[in-house]
Amino acid sequence: MSITLTVMFIGVLIFLAHLFSIMYARTQIPDVLLLFLVGFLFGPVLQIIKPAHFGAIGQVFTTITLILILFDSGVGMSLKGLRRSARGLFSLTILAFITSMFFTAGAAYLFTKLDFLPALMLGAIVGGTSSAVVIPILDKLRISNNASRILVFESVINDVLCIVMTFSLIATFQQGEMRLGYMVLRIVATFTLAGILGVMFAIFWSTVLDKVRVLQFSTFTTLAFVFIVYGIIELLGFSGAIGALVFGYVLNNMSKFKLQMFRFSLELQQTELNEKERNFFGEVVFLLKTFFFFYIGISIRVVNIGMMLLGMVIVMVLFLLRIVVVRIALPASTLRTDANYIAVVIPKGLAAAVLATIPLQQGIPNGEIIQNLTYTIVLFSIVLSSILTALVDQPIVGNFYQKFWRGKFSLNSHLEAE
Repeated sequence: MSITLTVMFIGVLIFLAHLFSIMYARTQIPDVLLLFLVGFLFGPVLQIIKPAHFGAIGQVFTTITLILILFDSGVGMSLKGLRRSARGLFSLTILAFITSMFFTAGAAYLFTKLDFLPALMLGAIVGGTSSAVVIPILDKLRISNNASRILVFESVINDVLCIVMTFSLIATFQQGEMRLGYMVLRIVATFTLAGILGVMFAIFWSTVLDKVRVLQFSTFTTLAFVFIVYGIIELLGFSGAIGALVFGYVLNNMSKFKLQMFRFSLELQQTELNEKERNFFGEVVFLLKTFFFFYIGISIRVVNIGMMLLGMVIVMVLFLLRIVVVRIALPASTLRTDANYIAVVIPKGLAAAVLATIPLQQGIPNGEIIQNLTYTIVLFSIVLSSILTALVDQPIVGNFYQKFWRGKFSLNSHLEAE
């Protein structure tokens, strides 16, 4: 497209994002699904726009979007709510990841040419949910704060698990040696040290935020510092995504932390984000989210019919397995309406699509199968998650899921208030 048409299309896309948001309020059709489908139409279907047109900027843009989505999500969390959500979070996350990973690997091993280790790589790539997709989906759902936090943290942890497990399995294949202890240690270190660094950076920024606010157009300085936090943590070999989430969470709850954890630093006059700053970050995230889902749509590749059918079947079974995982992992105090949403919000995302290219680049046999099957699973998981979140409040779909929660979860259907 020419520069003129490109600029005009950007304007149209922003207006479409607002239109889709209004449509969601009236029809319950998720706006992120419609943005994704617009990208899919202009990308794989019509071949008008391709990811290659964006070059390296495309990857930078998606990384920036992920950072700000996670930071904004952290800003919206409370200390009290996080403690409440901890019950069942880790059992759900680990059990769901292992179940998805091994089922997908088994299906690929049985029905494709993939050997055992390459099949496990595929399972690791698509084993988790995508934080960059999950968080925007949650924005407008009628879901309790507790369930929303569980899904956010599950997706963030999954991002790290997918990356670490995929690269560890590639190294295992190349070296011919499985180092399970090293993988576990690397995962624990990634979470723990990234979280600690996120807390430290938040304490520092809260002490200087009032001084920074005297600068003209200072609202952007916090965004700039989030990027710096992410970059430093990534360069140290830990998860910048975890760091960004923790940074936003601690920064917005600093007064509570002062009273309960950091009494020794009360004289530092730590400051939280104000309403103007939170609203600004929300506007930026909305804008980036619009282009992000469009970019995901154009990044999907249409593969052969057989591969697409296999990917569709895998996704459908994963949604059924999710029901079992939710029932086993979550505590009995979970609301049934929350269990419904936790069972259907399991989309894969751009991280999986990017990871899918690595085995092929590293010379793994049949790496193109891993890549093609991943694209298909990403496509159908986003579509099915979006459709089910729109329908789970309706009697037919809602009652189907409610049958599985009898005798385990609470009947209450009111939303949690904080």
